Amino acid sequence: MSIKRIARHLVQHHWRAKQIFPQAVLDRIEQAIKRGEATHSGQVRFVVEGALDGAPLFRNQPARERALDVFSLLRIWDTAHNNGVLIYLLLADRDVEIVADRGIDAKVGAEGWESICRAMEAEFRSGRFERGVIGGIEAVSRELARHFPPQGPQSNELPDAPVVM
Repeated sequence: MSIKRIARHLVQHHWRAKQIFPQAVLDRIEQAIKRGEATHSGQVRFVVEGALDGAPLFRNQPARERALDVFSLLRIWDTAHNNGVLIYLLLADRDVEIVADRGIDAKVGAEGWESICRAMEAEFRSGRFERGVIGGIEAVSRELARHFPPQGPQSNELPDAPVVM
């Protein structure tokens, strides 16, 4: 367990997420998700967590493991076509993780998701958080549109609103 990581999480905590992602930005992210979902039959969720606290922090839980927990907690795995995708940002670590249900994950694979994550993280390093998130949503939506085009009337199985934890 790194003392630097603990300190970073304790200092940045949740106020940083609300500072970087005020309601107006969250509204634009929600609109990007809606636009993307109009092009495919998948489901996209965006979650930003300012920092870990309590047991996850002191267990030194990696961002990937936390993203898997959030994927399950928000029931993103519970879509009709197994094509739900979580874009998870752990702000204190500046780490983006994409967790995808088995239907879409089998088609895109770890390298495809990792490429999207790296592009988002590059935007974040330049301080362009909104641009990075919306670019990531658009890239995920392109993959979903390629492999899961719209089929008949669209049903929105999961909320489009971003989650700030």
